[in-house]
Amino acid sequence: MPFSYELNKTPYIYLAKKKAMSISKKEYKRVTVKSLIEMKKQGEKISMLTAYDYSMAKIVDDANVDIILVGDSASNVMAGHETTLPITLDQMIYHASSVIRAVNRALVVVDLPFGSYQSDPKEALRSAIRIMKESGAHAVKVEGGIEIKESVKRILNAGIPVMGHLGLTPQAIYKFGTYTVRAKEEHEAEKLLEDAEILEKLGCFAIVLEKIPALLTKKVSEKISIPTIGIGGGKFADGQVLVIHDLLGMTHEFNPRFLRRYMNLYEDMGNAISRYVSDVKSQDFPSEDEQY
Repeated sequence: MPFSYELNKTPYIYLAKKKAMSISKKEYKRVTVKSLIEMKKQGEKISMLTAYDYSMAKIVDDANVDIILVGDSASNVMAGHETTLPITLDQMIYHASSVIRAVNRALVVVDLPFGSYQSDPKEALRSAIRIMKESGAHAVKVEGGIEIKESVKRILNAGIPVMGHLGLTPQAIYKFGTYTVRAKEEHEAEKLLEDAEILEKLGCFAIVLEKIPALLTKKVSEKISIPTIGIGGGKFADGQVLVIHDLLGMTHEFNPRFLRRYMNLYEDMGNAISRYVSDVKSQDFPSEDEQY
């Protein structure tokens, strides 16, 4: 007999009901490409966050995030560059290696950086192989559609899982000239849908849809069988991704409409550090109990 919560019931019955509901969804001890396809089929939303170092990746993985993206956004939040373009393949491998050492459950996907795959399929394969061999990553991510078809095909033929990325593609920022919403015009929306189908047919296991209209995300998500992961793509995507620094409020000057902050670490960390400085200056730290 199913539980039905009523106001006069004891709280533990409500908790038992919640537990019973949660059991119906499969628990994944290790998330794989196959797991993500299953999640889409079952209607379970996919969670994805960025991480770039061991300590942060450990926290993210322990919180049961499904996918950890070692994004080229490290160029912005870790190195202070204006765009993602300056980060190198060697630097991406360094960040990915740090993350991999921390992770036990999540699928770790690594961005192929700008210039390492766009023009030459052989170079794309070499770059992907280096990431997989030297970092231990589980998959790579690339930006673009039909333009990078041969590079994607070459990487997939080597047995390396590939995640696509359509819509606003930050590596092409100088081509677009702005970070505004993409694919609002019919012709661009049609091309994005065609590119999504091409990436699926090639064998990509998922596609990130960045900063496009929510209804277009819905159309793409219904059209293809592989999961879509939205960032500024609305609620109809099969999953969501955010940059961890944005979610935690460490990047306080970045305020796009799609961002939900769950903490204000910029302020909290600043206050904690100020207290430390004050305690050192006043000789309150270290105390008698904090020395040998």
